[in-house]
Amino acid sequence: MNERGLLMNEQIRPDQINAAGHLTIGGVDTLELAAEFGTPLVVYDVAQIRDQFRRFQAVFEQNQVDYEVSYASKAFASKAMYQVVAQEHGHIDVVSGGEMTTAIQAGFPMDKATFHGNNKSATELRLALTHHIGMIVIDNFHEIELLSQLLTELDTQTDVMLRITPGISAHTNEYIQTGQVDSKFGFDLDSGQADQALQQVLANPRMHMRGIHAHIGSQIFEVVGFEGAAQKLVSVAKHWHDEFGYTTEILNVGGGFGIKYTTDDHPLAPEAFVDAIVKAVKKAASEANLPEPGIWIEPGRSIAGPAGYNLYTVGSRKDIPGYLPFLTVDGGMGDNIRPALYQAEYETVLANDPQAPATETVRIAGKYCESGDILSYHQALPATKPGDVLAMLDTGAYGYAMASNYNRNPRPAVVFVENGHAQEVVKRETWSDMARLDQDYNL
Repeated sequence: MNERGLLMNEQIRPDQINAAGHLTIGGVDTLELAAEFGTPLVVYDVAQIRDQFRRFQAVFEQNQVDYEVSYASKAFASKAMYQVVAQEHGHIDVVSGGEMTTAIQAGFPMDKATFHGNNKSATELRLALTHHIGMIVIDNFHEIELLSQLLTELDTQTDVMLRITPGISAHTNEYIQTGQVDSKFGFDLDSGQADQALQQVLANPRMHMRGIHAHIGSQIFEVVGFEGAAQKLVSVAKHWHDEFGYTTEILNVGGGFGIKYTTDDHPLAPEAFVDAIVKAVKKAASEANLPEPGIWIEPGRSIAGPAGYNLYTVGSRKDIPGYLPFLTVDGGMGDNIRPALYQAEYETVLANDPQAPATETVRIAGKYCESGDILSYHQALPATKPGDVLAMLDTGAYGYAMASNYNRNPRPAVVFVENGHAQEVVKRETWSDMARLDQDYNL
């Protein structure tokens, strides 16, 4: 509760409300951010990113285990983000040549990078090898053959892991489950494909087999799935040790730690998942009489998500008797497609008074020419008027990363805020940018 006797939004800390009663991010008034950089605007609280990295690292240090906290770039990738990760002595995983090139241009140490993907191209793999990427996670038999050819062509070597599908379905949206048997990712265990892949990799002296990777899904709230995955990975390591004489150095358990988007979400602290995973691996490795492996995690959402905000300006409104009003903002599915794609839900507050009591429930609609362009179907808000700024919370993961130019609308700017200082780290696109790659047709 605050001094006005009102229940504050659980995702907003009391110190984020300034003397004027406005929402602040990183010590900067959101109305000032909207005025300086325009809306729609994506804003990140950099201190929050750093804090979550350090919380993960502390868990590993307390458990005395070799580790990497590998930021999953797909949640949000930019030069500035990679630079912050480097400053926090983090690791990254990249899933495309574009993410890889951005990291290279950011000056990120590529020996602290892992390359993922189920259909890596020869061009992407060549880029990874020529920049001496630290790890390649092999996803399929085609990739083993392609990588082997490139290693011979470039006369080089590389560290690799094998991605397996552990047969564990996390309690999450079916579109973001990746650990079940029937998945496009990784080698199946029961069919013997994983064993075949291991033998092919071990037979190639240019590939240094380092460990096993698995990822069971995203936005997971229950620790039992991760504990099960950890135990399964150790059992695979035991089988490979006994059957093929291979000792696993690293178990990469992926990410997927759930975060709080709305008051209905009740996730554990992300670091609590990691503590449970580490303890499960240690126990299983001891029981299997195996050397304790290093443990890697790949958090994306849990690092970028809570640190991100989308700022919008209210425009038109449509009231229909018997229905919730449409309150339209200057962004929408082009800068956050998750509500349309996953039926994702967020909390939104009035930036100039996030503590104001709600007086109505509205549908927050975007400006895109699609009926499904709705950012929220049931959002309680105080009275609003055109020109008001709304702040949508916890939008830092898979918002800008999945942004598009639908309707030829420019993508928003991205601003990093830390210690009361705001810096534009991704420029806002312009209308002219929309036709920048177009060519005249002269038949």
